[in-house]
Amino acid sequence: MIECWRWFGPDDPTQLSDLPQVGATGVVTALHQFPPGTEWPSRAIAERKEMIEAAGLTWEVVESLPVSEAIKTQGAEAAAHLTAYKASMKSLAQAGVRTICYNFMPILDWTRTQTHAPQPHGGTAMLFDLADFAAFDLFILKRPVATDDYPPLAQDAARDAFAQMDDADRARLTRTVIAGLPGANDGWSLDDVRARLSTYDGVDAAALRRHLIDFLSEVVPLAQELGLRLCCHPDDPPFSLLGLPRVMSSTDDYETVLLAVDIQANGATLCTGSLGVAQGFDAPDFVGRLGPRIHFAHLRNTKRLPSPDPDRPGFFEAAHLEGDTDMVATIAALMDEEARRRIEGRTDHAIPMRPDHGQEILMDRTRDSLPGYPLIGRMRGLAELRGIMAAMAKG
Repeated sequence: MIECWRWFGPDDPTQLSDLPQVGATGVVTALHQFPPGTEWPSRAIAERKEMIEAAGLTWEVVESLPVSEAIKTQGAEAAAHLTAYKASMKSLAQAGVRTICYNFMPILDWTRTQTHAPQPHGGTAMLFDLADFAAFDLFILKRPVATDDYPPLAQDAARDAFAQMDDADRARLTRTVIAGLPGANDGWSLDDVRARLSTYDGVDAAALRRHLIDFLSEVVPLAQELGLRLCCHPDDPPFSLLGLPRVMSSTDDYETVLLAVDIQANGATLCTGSLGVAQGFDAPDFVGRLGPRIHFAHLRNTKRLPSPDPDRPGFFEAAHLEGDTDMVATIAALMDEEARRRIEGRTDHAIPMRPDHGQEILMDRTRDSLPGYPLIGRMRGLAELRGIMAAMAKG
């Protein structure tokens, strides 16, 4: 596999010059300065690529070329945003960047309730607690129909959690839930969230899946023509929040969407941490069923926690080899898939991967880092993953 590292651009506390010491050879990045729905200028793409290559690295994956809310809801600006998306794809292909990761999660890209939950070893990890999230939904956001989404036990747990929070706790929870990806929604208010939720009135899971397939029907043929690989990231977490639909939460969801637009360029991002939150997820089975269409892998681990709603467990970001996903079996399946591709003669036989959402340990605790993206915690994860791959290669 191609060992990659997510880098958020020139303002990322981890510099490109650090990455040779980390051991990564590929960079996963995006032009976060351009909002969803706008075209990425070819000059800006070229400048980012030049910056990466000057450090002796390669730009392996775009993560993400974001899909706008207008496209997801098929709102008034959808056609214009789709035109801009295609133009960005063409410019990326012209620059030689071949893999584009995206997601189709409504409004919030990923959701946690704590970004620095203390761990027994002295470090911290990101965490999701349903009672805390329900407290935000019911008593801070005050979504009108929120009570319909929580069983009585979860509502009681939310009420108790909210009562134990002071004003600072409630403000911190609000910031954590709304923020999503680092830097994505920093300026949002509660009213902004409420306004965006209203755009999903009447958009259930069936409708959102149709919208995803409609989007892919437009962009995948172009991707195939340009030699690009598109790969959808799963829902994180893989269940409904804020009453919003989720359509990429399981292996079956992926199979449905990949078969609906059955072109090789239409692929999957296997994120073992996101999908692994679901009780029945089997990562090697995902690879066995969908391996030829896996264009990118996030190898991270999560550990489920008790929850007042068994269908929506709590979880924290575990060390890469210590969560609910069997990482050894997953890597073995991915390396078998790579071997099969080499026999077929595929030029994309090597799958880009990156460690993801490391715990904050050692110097991470005192240096600036983006939530989920500490230097030392991810470097530990990459070293552990690299060790498994080396052992498998020799075995």
